[in-house]
Amino acid sequence: MKTIDELVTYFETLTADSVVRMNEFYTEDAYFRDPFNEVNGLANIRPIFAHMYVAMHEPKFVILERVVQGDSVVLTWDFTFRIKRLKPDFTRKIHGLSLLKLAPDGRVRWHRDYWDAAGELYEQLPLVGALMRWLKRRLG
Repeated sequence: MKTIDELVTYFETLTADSVVRMNEFYTEDAYFRDPFNEVNGLANIRPIFAHMYVAMHEPKFVILERVVQGDSVVLTWDFTFRIKRLKPDFTRKIHGLSLLKLAPDGRVRWHRDYWDAAGELYEQLPLVGALMRWLKRRLG
């Protein structure tokens, strides 16, 4: 049975090579959703995490806080990375929250990430960012 400490350590030390070990921490039928993806099954979750290492330099999660109640876990985190094809020397940071539901064996069966894709990512991109900032001003 996996513990929350082991899961946090896995996220914080995740590498391109350790993505293959996700079955130790996720059930085969796990659900995952973030601002860009919504998939069922570990076979569909694993490529999402593996893609980080294709598109980004040095992606890293730092878990800031955890709240555990029964089979529910909330993790707040910072995710730092550099986009390989866009200002690869510029380190970006996204602050987010993961809501996890655990299976009886301690593995993740449901994972939902919440973070501000518009404010923390799109606004930093050259063309899209200008549009997002303009829309924000117009709607605000």
